[in-house]
Formats: sequence, C-alpha cells, structure tokens
Amino acid sequence: MSEHLTDRNFWESFWRSKKGLIFKIKENYVFGHQLADIVKKDNTKSAIELGGFPGYYSIYFKKHLKLDTTLFDYFISKPIINELLQENELKKDDITIIEADLFNYQPQQQYDLVSSFGLIEHFTDTKDIIARHLSFLKPGGTLFITLPNFKSVNGWVQKSFDLENYEKHNINCMDLTLLSSISKELGLTEIQCRYHGKFSVWIENKEEKSSLTRAFVKAIWYTGKISSKILGFESKALSPYIILHAKKGL
Repeated sequence: MSEHLTDRNFWESFWRSKKGLIFKIKENYVFGHQLADIVKKDNTKSAIELGGFPGYYSIYFKKHLKLDTTLFDYFISKPIINELLQENELKKDDITIIEADLFNYQPQQQYDLVSSFGLIEHFTDTKDIIARHLSFLKPGGTLFITLPNFKSVNGWVQKSFDLENYEKHNINCMDLTLLSSISKELGLTEIQCRYHGKFSVWIENKEEKSSLTRAFVKAIWYTGKISSKILGFESKALSPYIILHAKKGL
C-alpha cells in the first residue's frame, strides 16, 4: 500500500489559501494540444480527471473537447467549482463530480480517457497509484498522466525556497525509465514517457515569500528561459513537467 505524502486536511488548507482560482480555461491551456490530439485520434467520448480539484482539466475536456466528463477528488468545494463553471459558461450539471478516497473507491464505470495532473508524485508507491488509474480505464482506452519534474532547476528552486512543499513529493518517481518500466509491468502498450516544456520555475504562495526570494526566483526564470530558447529542446535539467501517455490492452 502506498504511503500518502499528503492528506485531506493538507489539500483543503492548500486550496482554501489559494487566490486567483477562478479564470477562463483557454483552448491553449497547458497540455491542451496533446489532449486534443488524443481525443481526435482515438475518437474519445468520455474522460475522468483523478485528483483534479478545482477541475481545470475537467472543464477543458467539457468546454473545448466536448467530452462526457467526470471530476474525482477526495476534497471538493462545490462553491469554487460552481464559480469556475460559471466563469467558463458551463452549467452545474455539465460535469459529474465524485468526492471520494481513491484508495477506498470502487469505480462505477470506465472511461475512454483517464487522466491526472500532478497526482501520482504525492504517493510513495508509484506502481500502486498508476494501477489505480487503470481500474477507471476501458480496455483500449488512453492513460494520460503528468507530474512535475523536480529533478531539474525547478526542483532545486523548490528544495531551496519551499522545502515543506518539496517534501510532499516523491522525487524518485520523476524518472522516465521508472515510469516506462512500471507501465510495461502493468500491461500498458504504446507507452510514451517524455519531458514537457522548455523551462519554468515556481514556488507555491509566492506572495508569502520575501521580496529577495521572489526577485531571485524571477531572475532564475529569466535566465532559464534564455537558455531554453538557445537549446531549443526539452530536457531533464530544464523542462518543468513529465508526461506519461499509454494505452490499456484490449
């Protein structure tokens, strides 16, 4: 059984402390191009976002890709979701919402596309948490997982200026070889595992950090952007994300 590096209280406090949660989800939202290609290629009709509150990708699936969409998380604030839906010109019942613990939940249906964005790195047993995604996935369906790449400049920033947040992440799982190997062990096919994004760094709740810290991180951001533009490719050192994309066997 995987150890949880966070709990429900952590996420409730995390999201309630966040500002600027409500905004329009645009068609060019991060990973949007990859998701649109999957939906077009596979003729996808249904999708679920696991651990997805406040539901940005659920809204993306519904608003831009016209999918039958479900949002699953073990902390849900309905007022926040309803406000976000309204901002994106969607109705309250346009997205199915399930508030439950992924480790104590038996899926009632399966989906063409199962996704998570920044979920699996909060658990110590990477194979176990990925396997739990597959219980929601139809045979022949697509798994799409993203996670931050903290084995990078961004990881050094996190560890140096926000150690508490850094320690909520399983850094060992941020490894392309490991993720590909686990995917093969779970019987997945057409496995693609790669770095994504030219360069970015961030710290949570940056407004709470000192002006010196904010200035230093901003300087790193600018320097990294220039380096990334010169190199012109995604890499372990600079890319902020990892994508795992695979298919479930028939």
